[in-house]
Amino acid sequence: MQKIDVIEYLPKIMTELKRGILLNTKQDNSVNTMTIAWGQIGIEWSKLFFTAYVRHSRFTHEQIEKSKEFTISVPVERTPEIAKIMSYCGSKSGRDVNKFADCNLTIVDGIDVNSPAIKEIPLTIECKVIYSQEQETHNIPDDAIASFYPEIDDIEAKRDFHTVYYGEIVNAYLI
Repeated sequence: MQKIDVIEYLPKIMTELKRGILLNTKQDNSVNTMTIAWGQIGIEWSKLFFTAYVRHSRFTHEQIEKSKEFTISVPVERTPEIAKIMSYCGSKSGRDVNKFADCNLTIVDGIDVNSPAIKEIPLTIECKVIYSQEQETHNIPDDAIASFYPEIDDIEAKRDFHTVYYGEIVNAYLI
């Protein structure tokens, strides 16, 4: 593994984030990955963070709540196969399927966290959650609520909002 400076790779990370990258979790022996397209990298409290938004209904939410950590996997090249992986991992639940097996992804143990890295998507950011906050729904603009938080009949809360996870970046590398 080759250690990297996240700031030097920031243009690549942000470009790929808009197209979809993977957020990976592990709780006990259960691993999961999901596609995300919302997030930021920034500095707060003199620490470098990846801030991730995860909907309450997601299996990933349950895992982060328990483990308090995650990894981010960013493709260094966007191939048709990577696009298929991103689509699949964004449309299936880890409660129901093993996305790693279904997409032929090779799990690589994290260095400073228990959450996995992925060999085929080599740019890896390891994060430990040091702060989280539920979205304050009364502060979300009405047009954003209408566009991104429609009423959903099968969810008890009717709208599926996010928890914002501030993951301190504790390691970053290329596999």
